[in-house]
Amino acid sequence: MNHVRLLSALLATSALAGLAACNRPEVITVPVPVPAPAPVVVPGPAGPPGPAGAPGFDGNKGEPGKSADGTTIIVVPVPASAPAR
Repeated sequence: MNHVRLLSALLATSALAGLAACNRPEVITVPVPVPAPAPVVVPGPAGPPGPAGAPGFDGNKGEPGKSADGTTIIVVPVPASAPAR
């Protein structure tokens, strides 16, 4: 009878010890990601010049002006008014 109690106590202790081990939080260390270095851009030599562009559009020429009678007109700007308060 003592053997049965001893065996029961031994099994209960080992079962509790096993459960206690399962309840412990497991610590996991996660490595910090190291950012990759930025690529260094080194400009290369300049290439050959491109072809010349097409000639531009000259636009409308309009009507030729009329001869004047020699009168000179001077336009005076309007004086600026005081700022509003």
